[in-house]
Amino acid sequence: MSLWRLFKRWHERARACLAGLRSPLLRRAPRKGGRFQQPPARAVASHLLRSVRAYRVYLPDTGSGRGSLPLLVMLHGCRQDALVFAEGSRMNQLADRYGFVVLYPEQKRFANALGCWNWFEPEVLNGSGEAAAIAGIVRRAIKRYPVDPTRVYIAGMSAGGAMACVLANCYGTLFAACAVHSGLMYRAASSVRAAVDAMRQGAPHSALETARSSVPASQVSAAFVPTLVIHGDRDDTVNPVNADQIIEQTRALAENDGTPARRLVESAERRVASSRHTYRLRDYRQDSKIVLRKIIVEGLGHAWSGGDGRHPFNDPEGPDASELIWEFLRDFRRMPGGKSAAIRAWHYSLPAIWDRLRQWSRAGDEGRRQK
Repeated sequence: MSLWRLFKRWHERARACLAGLRSPLLRRAPRKGGRFQQPPARAVASHLLRSVRAYRVYLPDTGSGRGSLPLLVMLHGCRQDALVFAEGSRMNQLADRYGFVVLYPEQKRFANALGCWNWFEPEVLNGSGEAAAIAGIVRRAIKRYPVDPTRVYIAGMSAGGAMACVLANCYGTLFAACAVHSGLMYRAASSVRAAVDAMRQGAPHSALETARSSVPASQVSAAFVPTLVIHGDRDDTVNPVNADQIIEQTRALAENDGTPARRLVESAERRVASSRHTYRLRDYRQDSKIVLRKIIVEGLGHAWSGGDGRHPFNDPEGPDASELIWEFLRDFRRMPGGKSAAIRAWHYSLPAIWDRLRQWSRAGDEGRRQK
């Protein structure tokens, strides 16, 4: 047998061996739907180790063969887990449509009987404890999955929304943008009793005074994170005044993120009709770019707007919070050096360009049907 044939046979066997060793988590998902899974070792470790949290990850049907994808971190609320939050928000279906990975860190009942994130604990507010655990999960996902590290976003509902504010303030350089649905501002409370009071009537102290206060620089990475706030005006669990406090606090951070300070220009509020619930929208621009947005949904209680009504804390009447969140988040990148820039990702990413072309195609089809 010639040396060429020996080399060819060895090469074919080596390729087959390497293909068998490849992790199934990184293989392209089937076209009929993505993969929604929980790493077994992580689930076991979360039961054995106090500081470890389990997580689930959704890889869309675009798979890993089209380059690095955006990553959206979703933090569930009380009395929820990753599965319920994914089904209620329908974020996985949106991930298939637009091509992004979804990561669902999961609180364990040993840490909180109701499954709430302990966003009010002093160590968490300083960037340690559960905040550090979630940040560790995000960094692990960036390394393990086909993720673009400049397009990592975080969103949360209720206690998850409050924890998203903590992560945005304590680990700002990790995230390009943030969305808070029915949540509370960073440092709204520092005990269980104070957390309950803040939920009912808002934080007792000024949002300006609490902005990044008492955060050890050695434990955190501070940077302004563009933010979308969504809240229902009939929310009797988390008072809507908390949405105003998040806006006030985030606006102060944005205006003082750099030298010289740059003020945000507030737009006039406009009402947008959507299904049964109309919503009020107000934008805040910096250098002509929207970096902060507030949406107040009229008639919405403590529920994910436009969610799956088969699950608690979901209102199917709309508007679709998941769509609104992704529409806002996807226009930001965390640029090298720490700044989050309002640059449309599709200018720089082939997967995003393809997503934009699909959006235009769907818009054209809908227009023709209306005619």
